[in-house]
Amino acid sequence: MRTLFILLLRNLFRLLFRVEVRGDWSALQQERVLVVANHESFLDGMLLGLFMPCRPVFVVHTWVAEHWLFKPLLSLTDYLAVNPTSPMGMKQVVRLVEQGRPVVIFPEGRLTVTGSLMKIYNGPAFVAAKTGATVVPVHLDGPGRTFFSRLRGHPQRRWLPKMRLTVMPSEQIRMPDAASSHERREKAGEAMRRIMQHMLFASRPRGSLYEALEGAISRCGRRYGLLEDMRQVELNYGDILKMTLALGRITSKLAAPGERIGLLLPNVSATVGLMLGSGAFGRVPAMLNYTAGRQAIESACQVAAVRQIITSRAFVETARLTEVIAALGQQLQIHYLEDLRSHLELKDKLWLQSALLVPSWLRQWAWLPAPQPDAEAVTLFTSGSEGTPKGVVLSHRQLLANLAQVQSVIDFTAGDKFMNALPIFHAFGLTAGTLLPLMTGTKLFLYPSPLHYKVIPEVVYDRNCSVLFGTSTFLGQYAKHAHPYDFFRMRYVIAGAEKLASSVREQWFEKFGIRILEGYGATETAPVLAVNTPMAYRTGTVGQFLPGIEWQLETVPGIEQGGILHVRGPNVMLGYLRATAPGVLEPTASERGAGWYNTGDIVEVDEEGFVHIKGRLKRFAKIAGEMISLEVVEKLATLACPAGQHAASSRPDESKGEALVLFSTQPVSIEQLSQLAREQGFPALAVPRDVRVVSELPLLGTGKTDYVTLKALAASSGV
Repeated sequence: MRTLFILLLRNLFRLLFRVEVRGDWSALQQERVLVVANHESFLDGMLLGLFMPCRPVFVVHTWVAEHWLFKPLLSLTDYLAVNPTSPMGMKQVVRLVEQGRPVVIFPEGRLTVTGSLMKIYNGPAFVAAKTGATVVPVHLDGPGRTFFSRLRGHPQRRWLPKMRLTVMPSEQIRMPDAASSHERREKAGEAMRRIMQHMLFASRPRGSLYEALEGAISRCGRRYGLLEDMRQVELNYGDILKMTLALGRITSKLAAPGERIGLLLPNVSATVGLMLGSGAFGRVPAMLNYTAGRQAIESACQVAAVRQIITSRAFVETARLTEVIAALGQQLQIHYLEDLRSHLELKDKLWLQSALLVPSWLRQWAWLPAPQPDAEAVTLFTSGSEGTPKGVVLSHRQLLANLAQVQSVIDFTAGDKFMNALPIFHAFGLTAGTLLPLMTGTKLFLYPSPLHYKVIPEVVYDRNCSVLFGTSTFLGQYAKHAHPYDFFRMRYVIAGAEKLASSVREQWFEKFGIRILEGYGATETAPVLAVNTPMAYRTGTVGQFLPGIEWQLETVPGIEQGGILHVRGPNVMLGYLRATAPGVLEPTASERGAGWYNTGDIVEVDEEGFVHIKGRLKRFAKIAGEMISLEVVEKLATLACPAGQHAASSRPDESKGEALVLFSTQPVSIEQLSQLAREQGFPALAVPRDVRVVSELPLLGTGKTDYVTLKALAASSGV
């Protein structure tokens, strides 16, 4: 009778929730098996029990086992009631695993209230390590969108959402080598957390950016409003879809399939529509840095073989780019956003209306060319902070992979609202600041410039933003001008693109009570490689590598600690576009082989996987045969004069090979630097003998220090 009832329930679930099972269950045949899964709803246990090809034993909370609502369902299966607060609880689970029955446990110990992975308890990991059990991760997707979850008020909740079980390759957790049982449990728990994070990442959906947008629309609904810019008119997913299709249809008339189109626009909703729309129709948006100047923009267009640029008259006037556009117009065709509507003929309008009426699967199949996941999605350009800019080509798969990597380690909820003032032409502003909220159904406010230091804190306060991305320079300026209550709703402040100054970190904590999460990446990696998170944080580091990242260090003569970081992963670019062969893609490769990217950064990784950035190889000076980090010089100057901003460069020197040059916004004496170096243990060669006071440090549009300009200044007038 019980078997018949289970069969009926299984068929009912298949009918109502369209349950799909992916992966291989063969690992369940091992002698000792521990099945672990994310915990989204009260349906999770039933879903696993109905669709696992065996009869497992479930480890359940004593509260659940004693609840009148769940007792009838638990009578259909075998279970062990465990009180997580009891020291004997995990010992019971150990004995259960050793008996040879597959055991199912939820390492989070509770239902998620964020929609993402929550705290991972050490107990299940210690069980796996103690028994030597094979760990089978299973990702549940869909139960969290039912009304049996605890995601109150979530826009993605539905009565009958599609559900998917993804069985990941099995793993094992070895018993850690540590002095005490507490340390062994901690290390085992860390291993389990990484397994769960990798499970979330590896079970990500595949496709193009447009398909990801359609997926978000299907989950949240067209009426869900999420996108604002300075017009302060909230666009819903229906508005974004219409804008994307219309602008994509127009760009398909302007350019041939696969052609790159230059976008010279600020952070406004139309920029997002053009970027997604052109990609949906097989054209490649080339995001031009409008702060770089005419020569740099011309160079970028030549490198990427761009023939046409889309900009806006209002933006050109506001940004004072009239002369730049006039010069570009002599070589390139300029299209203005205000005129694009005229390209829509009657047949285009009929096409658009019909496309909006059909289901998403039919729209993607019959109305659009449906770009492949590995096709070019966007072309970005290196900032030029260390040399000549290059074109960086990223595919749809690489951008979506990086989104999934970030999502697997940090939780963003429907109650969050992103403030993105970082320009979309910058990888940080594009992926983390724009695509991440759009593809996850999180609200987003686009602000046109990160340089409005007094205005941005006010906007954050007025629009109730809770997530902010920025560089150290920008965050320091916001903190300087903000009221202590401006960031009262802020949950996450994430810094990247340059090293986070300790003074900025301390200022945010003292003034706002907010801990800045520092991350690390590169345009070539879409861009995030590592980030500190609430569950894995260490001051002075950029966090741990994201799931799916392989890394190796190359030894550098003269540098004792760390080495040059090489990385490989699903988020590493397709390749470069260089001036030597305009428009021709040079596949990614480093000294480690195809698919590897040489970051050029000197990195040290500690035993727990936290990444310490020592500096860029190009930001080392060789003085009297010794390699001196320019970042160490800047740190020394900051200790000597915390009120100033400091940047170090170098110039040729006949006697020592190179000489240090320190640029500071506040006077700092060589004697003071020398004394502090002796007290703090800095090498004597790290003390610059050429100190120059400047009114302000030159910055790139991305907020990074312009070291190319400083290098030229250092060489122009040596002391």
